[in-house]
Amino acid sequence: MDMNEIKEIFFQECEEQLAELESGLLKMNDGDRDPETVNAVFRAVHSIKGGAGAFGLDDLVAFAHVFETTLDCVRSNKLEPTQDVLKVMLKAADVLADLTNAARDGGSVDQARSRGLVKELEALANGDLPAPTAAAAVEAALKPAMPVPTDESGFQPIPFSFDDDFGTDEPADGGVPEYEVNFKPRSDLYAKGNDATLLLRDLARLGEMNIFCDMDALPGLPDLDPEGAYFKWAISIKTDKGEDAIRTVFEFAEWDCDLELRQAGSGAGSPDGEELPMVPVPFDLSILDDDGAVPAAESTEDAPAPKNDAAAAVAAAETASNVTQLAAAAARVEKKEAAMAAATAASNAVAAQNSAAAGVGQTIRVDLDRVDRLINLVGELVINQAMLSQSVIENDNNGTSSINMGLEELQQLTREIQDSVMAIRAQPVKPVFQRMSRIVREIADMTGKSIRLITEGENTEVDKTVIDKLAEPLTHMIRNAVDHGIETPEKRTALGKNPEGTVRLTAKHRSGRILIELADDGAGINRERVRQKAIDNDLIAADANLSDEEIDNLIFLPGFSTADKISDISGRGVGMDVVKRSIQALGGRINITSKPGQGSVFTMSLPLTLAVLDGMVVTVAGQTLVVPLTAIVETLQPEASAIHSFGANHRLISIRNSFCPLVDVGRILNFRATQANPVEGVALLVESEGGGQRALMVDAIQGQRQVVIKSLEANYTHVPGIAAATILGDGRVALILDVDAVVGASRGQSLKPEISYAAVG
Repeated sequence: MDMNEIKEIFFQECEEQLAELESGLLKMNDGDRDPETVNAVFRAVHSIKGGAGAFGLDDLVAFAHVFETTLDCVRSNKLEPTQDVLKVMLKAADVLADLTNAARDGGSVDQARSRGLVKELEALANGDLPAPTAAAAVEAALKPAMPVPTDESGFQPIPFSFDDDFGTDEPADGGVPEYEVNFKPRSDLYAKGNDATLLLRDLARLGEMNIFCDMDALPGLPDLDPEGAYFKWAISIKTDKGEDAIRTVFEFAEWDCDLELRQAGSGAGSPDGEELPMVPVPFDLSILDDDGAVPAAESTEDAPAPKNDAAAAVAAAETASNVTQLAAAAARVEKKEAAMAAATAASNAVAAQNSAAAGVGQTIRVDLDRVDRLINLVGELVINQAMLSQSVIENDNNGTSSINMGLEELQQLTREIQDSVMAIRAQPVKPVFQRMSRIVREIADMTGKSIRLITEGENTEVDKTVIDKLAEPLTHMIRNAVDHGIETPEKRTALGKNPEGTVRLTAKHRSGRILIELADDGAGINRERVRQKAIDNDLIAADANLSDEEIDNLIFLPGFSTADKISDISGRGVGMDVVKRSIQALGGRINITSKPGQGSVFTMSLPLTLAVLDGMVVTVAGQTLVVPLTAIVETLQPEASAIHSFGANHRLISIRNSFCPLVDVGRILNFRATQANPVEGVALLVESEGGGQRALMVDAIQGQRQVVIKSLEANYTHVPGIAAATILGDGRVALILDVDAVVGASRGQSLKPEISYAAVG
């Protein structure tokens, strides 16, 4: 793996860390004060900083350093995470994301904004408290300090010596700063492959070092946990490398240990003022060779090991990484029985760990192009399986041959393979929803409004192709809701509303589709103003008789805007028409419901995938069409007594004491010049967003089957009333009906992509 691949993995992990960061900050903004939430936020920033430092991304490192300094003040209870504080931190998270994207894509960021946020973060970190050094604030630990023993405590310092080949610096003169380090590993440190001894070796390279080992927590061997961590060290080191160099030694282990660093003479001690008794132990590093392996066990019969050697052996056992090393280390202890007990315990612990690891789900990263190719191949497999089945059916009249039975099994397996492959591309909508949080914050700041975004159903899964194309329409809708929908705090207060407006973004599955709702508690659509603006802009006729629903849908017309003046946010009439086109391009539909003074709800209905669909194959005027199954409520054979004329060219069908408009699909699509006799065909009762129920008139139903979607626009051109195409089992091309367009045409709308209301009377 070359450096570019490693860097790409780093940026992929940055996306996960940024999502974790924003999620945690939003939880804190909602009142979550769980220390683990705060720690998760801090870890996200620190991980980004650590990786960025490895690749020399200085701007990213510098900003993350200041950011985590402020976050550390929060987690150490020096800074209260109020809403004002979190507002700054959420902005900082946005800038951190911008810096990450710039580092990856080679772009630039707003330097003035970055510098301004750095000053705000530094001000928060300083507060009324003494201003610590940046590195100390970043790395300060939550655990109580462990004091370095002095002569008055009754213990003598023991020099911590290393072999020359470890590269220990020459002792500095008396003017070199001295630092005190309190270091207590947790068991997680060893479980992740870190080694306390190697950390101490790295620390010794920085200068002259004295070390004390506290063994008070060490149990007897029968009670020894092979995966436990019992020792803690108090270290004093003289070095001219600075505090940051010391912290760098522990950079990848700090989450799995209790660590405190201070310059000598600071006077810090344990919180209760009591000194912690410590037993000095000469920590002989010769028990580990250069590779970190424990040497073979020595005989315990010839010379019983003294107590200090036993402690050293157990210390080595703490750093061992497998059962053999643990057993070898334990064998150096005085009794063989104890060694065997320790080895048995180690074996059981490792077995339990392996068993637990086996139950944890594992993931791999796969290039998206490979997945797309696999999906295309599975689509071709579905088509060929359908063709083969069709051919066998045509040549096997009784349908009982072994070939026919084998094809049925092949069909089931093909469907399972297809479902499994499609599940690979299924992803939660959470990343898109989280991106909307930033947009709400930015537009709210620009408009001087107080707005809270609430998201629900973030884990709802949908095909990645749909997710990738959701961001643009959602962005326009969020901007519209914040700028036009939500009132200013002053106006909301005067109306008796909460001065803080609410925007709610929801995702859920329904009938094989995904529904995404964007609701606000603002002023709702001012229909009179919308109508007048449309007339002024020559978008509708002055005498047009429009329903409330049709007036609401005027906002989707190109060039329409109710803004009095053009701003950075709106006013150019570009936005909601883009939303409608984007949703239609995804095979979806959008609907609006609005109540004046109470708010508006935009509902998008989208397919779960753009690759396959379940459809009803029908014939209309000699043409084969596929109607998406999710749009069909029921099918029925009309009777003459149920058909009623309405006006000159409209007909209704009576269904269970209610009337439903009857739509001749062949006439709408210009497949025939005159309307067909409904009694001679079949009616498909369909439901469309905003159009209610309609009965689509077709000539006959051929059957129900799963089809592979082929884009007409990519391979041919846009065809009004047709959403896409597919290949049937007999090799023929069938057109997939755009139900919403056909229903809209039955109500007087044009089948062209842009809807015109000028002809509506």
